[in-house]
Amino acid sequence: MSGALVARALRDPASVLALDAAGWTALLCAARAETLIGSLAHRVEGLAIPEAAARVLADARAAAEQGRLAALWEAEMARRVLAPSGMPVVLLKGTAFVASGLAAGQGRQIGDLDILVPRERIAEAEALLLAAGWEWVKPDPYDDAYYRHWMHELPPLIHRTRDRMIDVHHTILPLTARVTPDAAALIASAVPLGNGLSVLPPEGMVVHAAAHLFADGDLQGGLRNLWDIHCLVGEFGGEEFDRALAACAVRHGLTREVERARRLSAHLFCEGAALTLADRVYVRRLLACDGWGQRTRKLTEFAFYLRGHWLRMPPLMLARHLWTKWRKGYRPVG
Repeated sequence: MSGALVARALRDPASVLALDAAGWTALLCAARAETLIGSLAHRVEGLAIPEAAARVLADARAAAEQGRLAALWEAEMARRVLAPSGMPVVLLKGTAFVASGLAAGQGRQIGDLDILVPRERIAEAEALLLAAGWEWVKPDPYDDAYYRHWMHELPPLIHRTRDRMIDVHHTILPLTARVTPDAAALIASAVPLGNGLSVLPPEGMVVHAAAHLFADGDLQGGLRNLWDIHCLVGEFGGEEFDRALAACAVRHGLTREVERARRLSAHLFCEGAALTLADRVYVRRLLACDGWGQRTRKLTEFAFYLRGHWLRMPPLMLARHLWTKWRKGYRPVG
């Protein structure tokens, strides 16, 4: 599977020197599908690679740099709106990595701006953003109500002139999830950047990535999340970090997810971690794409789609939600 090709190239950049034209096509298509092409471009920079592939990767590096600047500018726009209120604003995911200058941000493709604010101030944050030019993406009343009553964030917003989306979180997992992280503790642990914005400490970043990957969702984009975790552990790893990470995972009820994330990231990007039988099923899902970057193993993908919703909701609520989405025409697999 081409997902394995991406993992090998990130783990051992020199391995790409043995690829033929078909191998390069498979690698680049899969890396693009996994939103890892910028990270791959950063890893193989300086190697003697074919000219056609070099052009694609140079474009990916340029796009990643443009994305980094756009993400930082969007964070600054949110800061100007929210920080004057004295509200804690914590950057999450890719924007947090690039704002902190972390290895996980090198070549990182960044989509929406994700921020975390206190739940008791979520309505205030919403009002401030709406007044500053953001507007709702989801007009459907069911989706709007679903986000507001059950999710860990507001319905997504997009700025009317910059066309950039923001996800405003008040915790890191849905309110109906079986795991209930302590969002107030996460915000209290945040590290100030000195400009009115903060980021989670390294152990909090890993816990959040593991929660997003294994306790919420269907592993879509999972290979990228594991690469984030690998980079964070590689940059901060050591006995002190391991103790802080273990304590943070316990505090938020995510020990199992963090341990699995570390096993899988080590297996894929370090070669050597032993896997459980269940871990191997996760790897099967994570690496399921063909030589054109198309998803394969549709049954496995559908099983993880159901698993993700099962983790989010009690059974009766899940059945009602899936039925409603089905009636509206949503299909999880093609």
